[in-house]
Amino acid sequence: MNGDTVILEARDLVVRRGGAEVLSVPEFTLHERESVALIGPNGAGKSTMLLSLATLLQPSAGDILFHGSRVQASGGDTSYRRRIAMVFQEPLLFDTTVFDNVASGLKIRGVPRDEIRKRVGECLERFHIDHLADRSARRISGGEVQRTSLARAFATRPEVVFLDEPFIALDPPTRHALMVDLAQVLRDSGSSAIIATHDQMEALRLADRMMVMQGGRVVQSGTTAEVTAHPVNAFAASFVGMENVLTGSVVSSAGGMLTLDVAGRTMEIVGSGSPGERVVLCTHPEHVVVTTVDPHHRTSARNVFPGTVTRIVPLGAVHKVYLDCGFPLVASVTAHSLAELGMVPGSRVFASFKATSVHLYRKG
Repeated sequence: MNGDTVILEARDLVVRRGGAEVLSVPEFTLHERESVALIGPNGAGKSTMLLSLATLLQPSAGDILFHGSRVQASGGDTSYRRRIAMVFQEPLLFDTTVFDNVASGLKIRGVPRDEIRKRVGECLERFHIDHLADRSARRISGGEVQRTSLARAFATRPEVVFLDEPFIALDPPTRHALMVDLAQVLRDSGSSAIIATHDQMEALRLADRMMVMQGGRVVQSGTTAEVTAHPVNAFAASFVGMENVLTGSVVSSAGGMLTLDVAGRTMEIVGSGSPGERVVLCTHPEHVVVTTVDPHHRTSARNVFPGTVTRIVPLGAVHKVYLDCGFPLVASVTAHSLAELGMVPGSRVFASFKATSVHLYRKG
C-alpha cells in the first residue's frame, strides 16, 4: 500500500535541446512506496524525464525536490544521489565477479565489509543469482546480467529506484520471470520506483500509477486501472491495451446512441455526435467475443460482424486472435475456448461487442 508522504517532486520541469523543447512537465509527485510507470513511444520524453529526475541530465528550467528540499539539478547533490539508484537498458557491469558488481555501490558509500557481505548476499538471493556470486560478469546470460544490475541497485537500499526500459533487450520468458521477481522486490524493499517503458504489461505488472507521455508532455496520469479503463484520447488508448482502434463517421444520433459507419459496416455505440462527424473508436480485446456460430439471436451485443481469423498468437492461458471483419479486430480468447471452437487461421467466425464497451473520441 502506498504511503501518503511525497518523497520526490518536480515543478515546471523543462528540457530543451538545440533550441527545441523536448520535455515540459508542470508537476510531478512520487509518494513513499509508490511505483509510477512512464509509458509512451520512443521519443515521448520518458528517458529524458527519468534522467532529469535522477539529476543525470540537467533541465533547462524547473525545480526537483526530495523530501521537500530542493535538489541541485546539476548532479552535484551527493546526498540525494546516494539515496537513489538507476538501472539502465544497458547494465554496464564491471569486468569483475557478479558479487563485486553488486557490492560496488556499497563500497563507494563506505559501507563496512560485513554489512556489504550481508546486503549483497540478500540481493543475490532475491534475484536468484546467488549461485553466480563468484562468476565473471562476462560469462553470464543477458537475463543474468540484468538481474545483477537490479541487485546492484537494490543493494544500496535506495529510497527511489529509476528504471529505464530495463527489460527491452530480453526475450519474453526471461522478461516475464524477471518482472515477477522485480515486483516482489519492490514490495519487500519499500523503495519507490519510476519506470520508463513502452510496454503496457510492464506498466500494469509493476506500477500503481501510469503516466502516458507524448511529445515530451504528460497527456494522462492516474492509477493503472483508471488510465486503462478510461484513456483520455486515442493516443493514450493505443498505449494501454486498446489494440482495437478504428476510424468511422457518425450516421445518426438518437436516445444516447450513435449509429456509425466503419469501413462500410454499421456499428452502434453509446454516445453523442453529429451526422458526418469523424470519430475514433477504441475497445479492449477482452471485450470482443468470438464464436463460430452466428450469435445474433443469442447475444445482447448490438454489434455482430462475420470475419476470418488471420492470425493467432499464443500468450499462455490467453491467445490473441486477429480478425478481418472488413476492418481489423483483435480478440482475447482463452486457450480452452480456442481448442473447443477449433479456431485456426482461415476459420470463418463471428465477432461481437457491446455498445457500452467502446470508447469514442472526436477525430482531431
